[in-house]
Amino acid sequence: MSDSRLFKILYYLLDKGHATAPELADKFEVSARTIYRDVEALSSAGIPVYTEPGRNGGIYVLHGFILDRAILSENERQEVLAAIEGVCATGYAFGKEIQTKLSALFRVDTGNWLEVDFSRWGKDACDNAKFERLKTAVIRHKEIKIVYENTNSERRERIVWPLKLSYKSNAWYLKAFCVERQDFRIFKLNRILKLELLERTFVPRPYPEPENGPQKAYPRIVLLFSKGVAYRVYDEFDEAQIECQANGDLLVHAEMPVDAWLIGYLLSFGAQVEVIEPACIRESLMEQAQEIYKKNKP
Repeated sequence: MSDSRLFKILYYLLDKGHATAPELADKFEVSARTIYRDVEALSSAGIPVYTEPGRNGGIYVLHGFILDRAILSENERQEVLAAIEGVCATGYAFGKEIQTKLSALFRVDTGNWLEVDFSRWGKDACDNAKFERLKTAVIRHKEIKIVYENTNSERRERIVWPLKLSYKSNAWYLKAFCVERQDFRIFKLNRILKLELLERTFVPRPYPEPENGPQKAYPRIVLLFSKGVAYRVYDEFDEAQIECQANGDLLVHAEMPVDAWLIGYLLSFGAQVEVIEPACIRESLMEQAQEIYKKNKP
C-alpha cells in the first residue's frame, strides 16, 4: 500500500468534495478494490472518510474536516515553512500572514534563515520597484511596455507579455512573448531601462523551455585565467568546466555565444585572461584592446 497514494486520495476528496471508486481507480491507475482498501486504511487512521451506496453515492470526506498538523512529520512541517519563507523573501504580499498562521499551527519556527535583495549595490529603490512591477504584471497577466538595451547596444521599445521571472547565473531575467516579433524572448532585468504596466491583459501561455525542444548550440571556447582572478572564475563558471594548472592558473572549457557581450566580458579581466581558442575571439579581443589604447593614449 502506498502512503503517497493515500494522501493523494485524501487531497483529491478534499478538493472535489467526493468521488466514485472507478473515478479514483482510473486517476491513480489501480483497481476499484484497491481504492476501497485505501479508503478503509484512511478511516482506520482516523480520517473521516466514508462511502454512500446508490446511484448518486460515492466516497466522501466528512464536511468541515481539516487536515491536522499531525498528518505532516516535523521535518515536513519545517520544509513547508521554509518554502513559504522563501516566497516571503520575494516580497509576496500575503506570505508573512500565511507563514505566521502555519508556524502557530505546526508549532515550528524556522528562524530568519533567508534574505533576498533584488537590487544592485547602490540601486536598491529602483531595482526592487522594477521587480515588484514585473511580478505584478506576471501574476495579473498584464501587458507591459519596456525600453530595452540589447547586446548590440540597440535601444528599442517593445510591448511584451511577461510570462515568468527567472534567476540564472547571478542575474534575473524576464521570459516573455514579444508582440512585435510574435515570438518568445528573454530579457535581462538590468537592461530593462523603462517599464510601464498597460491596462491590456493577455491569455498566458507556457514558455517553451529547453527540454521541450533542441537547445541552441554555442561555440566551444577555451580560456586561460591567471590565478589572481580565481574568485571571479569560480563565481561565473561551473567547477566541472575548470582545470587547475600546476602554477595555479585556471583553464576553462565552456560553450558561450560569441557576441559583443562576450568580448566586453573578456576585456573586463584585462591582462588576466588569454583566449586559447577559437582564434576569431582572440583577434576580436586584440582589435578592441587596440581601439582602447588609441582612445586613451596621451
